[in-house]
Amino acid sequence: MQDDRGRLVRSIGKAQTFLTESQIDQIVDLYAGGMSMNKIAQKYRAHRRTVAAHLVRRSVPLRSPRSLDPADTPEAVRLYEGGMTLLDVGRRFGISQHAARTAIAKAGVTIRPKGHIPRTELIRMAEAK
Repeated sequence: MQDDRGRLVRSIGKAQTFLTESQIDQIVDLYAGGMSMNKIAQKYRAHRRTVAAHLVRRSVPLRSPRSLDPADTPEAVRLYEGGMTLLDVGRRFGISQHAARTAIAKAGVTIRPKGHIPRTELIRMAEAK
């Protein structure tokens, strides 16, 4: 089977994209240049784990998931306490929701329970400070 990405194989209901050696070389260069695995996977329409596997096969050291820069912690805390969600804080700083949660909790902030918080409650929380 084939499409505009090249040769495909159907296995257990999932299509696999076969990357050429040239594409794998480009992936290595992009990753070494700082592009994230997720962005590379999107660019080549491949799974993130496929990109990771090719990097490992080429002995490319994988970067740790990005955490919040300590200098940005006060701003992240301010945004979160102002009502922004962990997901939005993470997006603002280019990190995951989990990384945002970890940094904010480490700063001593109590993490809100999941779900919607009424605006009146947010105002009350802000006034209590």
